[in-house]
Amino acid sequence: MNETISKIRQHAKQQLKTIILPESGDPRIIEACRIIEEQGIARILLMSEDKMDAGLQEQYAQEFFQLRKHKGISIEGARKVISSPLYYSAMMVRNNAADGFVAGAHHTTSNIARAAIYSLGIDSCLKVVCSCFIMIMPDRSWGEDGVLIFADCGIVPRPESRQLACIAILAARLAKDVLSMEPRVALLSYSTKGSAGQKEAVKKVTQATELVRQMEPSLLVDGELQADAALVADVAKRKHADSILGGKANILIFPDLNSGNISYKLVQRLAQAEAIGPILLGLNRPCSDLSRGCSVEDIVNCVAVTAIRAQV
Repeated sequence: MNETISKIRQHAKQQLKTIILPESGDPRIIEACRIIEEQGIARILLMSEDKMDAGLQEQYAQEFFQLRKHKGISIEGARKVISSPLYYSAMMVRNNAADGFVAGAHHTTSNIARAAIYSLGIDSCLKVVCSCFIMIMPDRSWGEDGVLIFADCGIVPRPESRQLACIAILAARLAKDVLSMEPRVALLSYSTKGSAGQKEAVKKVTQATELVRQMEPSLLVDGELQADAALVADVAKRKHADSILGGKANILIFPDLNSGNISYKLVQRLAQAEAIGPILLGLNRPCSDLSRGCSVEDIVNCVAVTAIRAQV
């Protein structure tokens, strides 16, 4: 087992949290639960329709109705929503019956994000929900001993400057909380410090970088940077010798969802990197998505990360 993954699992064991998985019919989920419980990574609740308590279901439906009635939902509509194990599980987390939930083996990212946002609520400080991947590279010369965080790879299609800044801050917090990693954040672009001109796409990234510096003055951050200037020290010296990162970024913030999602999948497949996530950030309680093509190990690792976030 990779050393980083071993550390994540050990961290999760230090304070056992209860994580709910609402896709109990999937054999990958069942096998992952066996491993999680065998290794003592978390307490697991497997949720299915036959395990849903009728009294709690009505309670959650009433609460969900109050949360969403301003959007036009009826009480009957709320009852129908809560009849889904996904939403029932999310409301369990909201009501402290579980510490976090992990789903996505059968649901799309948009379905998971909606359930999480509607049920758990958005953090009132930054007011942005996004996602990230923990990328673990076989070549440990990259990032932080082979570990990088990519964001956003699943939620915000075309982030504005403030959203981009908040994505950077949320990813940096995850690096500290889950990996005990000192964040070095690069906001990426096709340009390094105006090398491709001051076009709108570039200005967005430079503005976001300044916002991060204002919002989190102690954070090591730079942008706009091309990927090689962010990751390769020799290239950084040539392209931007004064960069505070010096080509040693361990968090990469992509300018839009296209670039983020494509990049993580390319690195995962071509560099044979482990990709843990999508981890949803910016919510009031922890939640992780899964790729529908996830492996048993992917599920175990997502549960471990979610459990650590619940500790925090």
